[in-house]
Amino acid sequence: MKLTSSATDILSLCFRMILGVIFFYAGLIKILDPQGFALAVYNYHILPGFLVNPVAVILPWIEVIAGAGLILGILVPGASLIVSGLLAVFLGALVATLVRGLDISCGCFNTSEEADPITWMYLLRDMALLGLAVFVFFYDRGRFGIVNMMRKRYPS
Repeated sequence: MKLTSSATDILSLCFRMILGVIFFYAGLIKILDPQGFALAVYNYHILPGFLVNPVAVILPWIEVIAGAGLILGILVPGASLIVSGLLAVFLGALVATLVRGLDISCGCFNTSEEADPITWMYLLRDMALLGLAVFVFFYDRGRFGIVNMMRKRYPS
């Protein structure tokens, strides 16, 4: 079944909003608790110790900026590419954690150590989100972006 241009635009807008809100919210949670997120990053035992704090401080800001870009429709190809890359990295970290049998929380939406441990459902969730991000990257034409709306309202 081939999607029409209008259906593609609407799906892309919906996917952009879903991803944008998720990444903006997840990043904000981590920004508000950098110590808790640093511990969550450390618990994966993937990064060398000297990278844990820089990653814990920088990563949430990347999530917030990419999420805002998707929500507002600003630089959507770049924002969706960043989100796709982040999700690919997160998938790798989840697989490594599950294979090694670590009983840790993911730190995705909650920086508390008492959060639910990682399960294979997290992997499925991130794979679905990656699918949405790839769709946005390839099919979003900026029709419902703030830049396009401003161009229509204030033509040069």
